[in-house]
Amino acid sequence: MTKIAIIQSNYIPWKGYFHIIQKVDHFVFLDSVKYTTRDWRNRNQIKTPSGISWLSVPTKRKSDSLIKDVLIDNPTNWAEKHFKTLWGSYKRTDYWELYVDFLESFLLKKKWDELSVLNHFLIRKISEMLKINTQFHDSSSFVLETGGNEKIISIVKQLNGDHYLTGPLAKAYIKPELFEKNGILLEYMDYPDYPEYKQPWGDFCHQVSILDLLFCTGPEATKFIWDY
Repeated sequence: MTKIAIIQSNYIPWKGYFHIIQKVDHFVFLDSVKYTTRDWRNRNQIKTPSGISWLSVPTKRKSDSLIKDVLIDNPTNWAEKHFKTLWGSYKRTDYWELYVDFLESFLLKKKWDELSVLNHFLIRKISEMLKINTQFHDSSSFVLETGGNEKIISIVKQLNGDHYLTGPLAKAYIKPELFEKNGILLEYMDYPDYPEYKQPWGDFCHQVSILDLLFCTGPEATKFIWDY
């Protein structure tokens, strides 16, 4: 059985995103679809001394832009601001020093022009840190059918997949009968009650960037996602 997941790229996603990646054989970045604003494509949350805060990558886009075509608005010095915010929030965590070079490498030492390129890089690198062996693909490298469900099914078939894993929100648009017709087992991700860990700044929050987990637990991070 070959399991596939197909999801839009996000900026430094939460641990559940990586849990999906870990559970499949092939993960496809679905960035050849319309870009959505006020979403996870260009932003995520972290904990700060003043509470939950957003880290947002400013973008330049047209109303009908595809995710893969969205450019980053670099004159805003967003990357330096993100680094300073992360430093102020996590510099006293147990594993800050283990990851500070990684932060500097993508926030201070490299200029990013395309949002998708940045997101793909970060998700792949963090997956390596979590010892995930899943194969990554970009949806633009496939022949895509018209229609949301048809597009997904066509990608799964081209990867010789027979099992499709998707998030629970997909129930709003997924047509199970089409997957059954094409011999594809459909599965919705059931996020478990993840264990808590030593986290700074007030009440515990699961819905923050994976960076929070890495800074706080380091090499033990997978014990708080799929190894617990």
